Amino acid sequence: MGELRPIAASFVAPGPSGVAVRDRLKHLTPADEDILRLVGEHMGALASRDLKARCADGLEHSADAWAVRKRELTPMSSSRWAGALTKATHDQWALARRGQAAHIQNLEAGIKTVAHRLSLPLAEKGSRHAGGGYRSKREWHAKTRRLHLLEDRLHRARADRDAGRVRVVRGGKRLLNTRHHLAKAQLTEAQWRKRWEAERWFLAADGESGKRFGNETIRVTGDGELSIKLPAPLAHLANSKHGRYALTGKVAFAHRGTQWADRIAANQAVAYRIHYDVPRGRWYLTASWQRPLVRTVPLKAALAGGVIGVDTNADHLAAWQLDTHGNPIGEPRRFSYDLSGTATHRDAQIRHALTRLITWAQRLGVKAIAIEDLDFTADKTREKHGRKRRFRQLISGMPTGKLRARIVSMAAEAGLAIVAVDPAYTSKWGAQHWQKPLTSTNRKTSRHDAASIAIGRRALGHPIRRRTAPPRDDQSDHRGHRTVQARPGNRGREETRPPSSRTTHPMRAAGPWSESG
Repeated sequence: MGELRPIAASFVAPGPSGVAVRDRLKHLTPADEDILRLVGEHMGALASRDLKARCADGLEHSADAWAVRKRELTPMSSSRWAGALTKATHDQWALARRGQAAHIQNLEAGIKTVAHRLSLPLAEKGSRHAGGGYRSKREWHAKTRRLHLLEDRLHRARADRDAGRVRVVRGGKRLLNTRHHLAKAQLTEAQWRKRWEAERWFLAADGESGKRFGNETIRVTGDGELSIKLPAPLAHLANSKHGRYALTGKVAFAHRGTQWADRIAANQAVAYRIHYDVPRGRWYLTASWQRPLVRTVPLKAALAGGVIGVDTNADHLAAWQLDTHGNPIGEPRRFSYDLSGTATHRDAQIRHALTRLITWAQRLGVKAIAIEDLDFTADKTREKHGRKRRFRQLISGMPTGKLRARIVSMAAEAGLAIVAVDPAYTSKWGAQHWQKPLTSTNRKTSRHDAASIAIGRRALGHPIRRRTAPPRDDQSDHRGHRTVQARPGNRGREETRPPSSRTTHPMRAAGPWSESG
């Protein structure tokens, strides 16, 4: 049996660093929509040109080259438009580099796994941490070809990385590939073309503290009036002073509207982005700003009132409340969600489940929620699990990244701390030590419920197992009590306890019931 990997220490997840709210732009006239399209197309063409120049610079890019690009774009837009555009280009190139590095890591992991399995005899049994030999000569031969393919991909990816080349698609690679599968996407070429053009528009401006209402390019006043600083070639279309175009619709942020109003009243920076939803035919405005860094609550203080352990699954969150001693309290809870359908539907399902979880935690008075620090990047590859396609799809369907971001931001607003724990062996050990003892005729404890207890106990710093091995002698008086025990005064412990009268058995009548086992 292989050695167990070390368990990482639990920690309080830092809160969100920014805020974003969105509102629909209503009551726009056809002239307003035409202006938005013209500005979006013009700035989108400049963004594509700037991204091409940035990719051509590669690793030779410098601050001087950045300044040159900005000066070239200023006459065709404005100084602030050029600054927002070049910054967005720089961020997009950096994101592509991070994706390139992650792709190389995945290829290296796949090559290592395939090479290891090819070196083993056929049908040799594997372990949890390393796969065994392939089942047949046919599969072994197919995997040798797969190995050469992965090595070729890795060679090309490393060459791109060393040369500073990145693969970037303005508008999105997924939408670009949809062009070749219009029937499957149930789109006509004209419908796809509208989406493609809208995704390539550029209607975004960074905020600037000290300027009026926090943004000089896209400005929203306190009464909801939205105006845009038109680029220089379109300045003749302005209907307001200083080359600005004021839209007829009003903006009113229902969510965090008070925070937004306080920021623009103090002339603090607020970034805006205007987006057109082609399927719905609606325009939206997104406002975002940075939050001041808040020091996280110490782990000990967050766990002072107990914790709620949460086990993340493909279709639900399994949760159970634990006291400070690691004992489960009350009944387990399950918060279900459906991850089928569109991305908007999936996101709404996750938010709804997390809202119910946080509301339940507030009603209990708990100040911390423990959740696994999950990352399935290396666990959903075909090289590791091979034929287990359904298992790979199950792991891929778990919204680990989006759920982690959502729960941190929503819990921060509710005044709750999120404690991230190491996910190693929580399901296995939870089922081994907690599932059977907590199952009765009135309650059926699932494996996921037991895993939530294991997660909560690990956050509290307790071992997952219910109690340590008994003393080596026949009497506990020789060696002392077991160490993993609840305090004698805590009557909320698991398992059956003798009546408080202590008269049901002569051995119990002599003194208080002890926890020596």
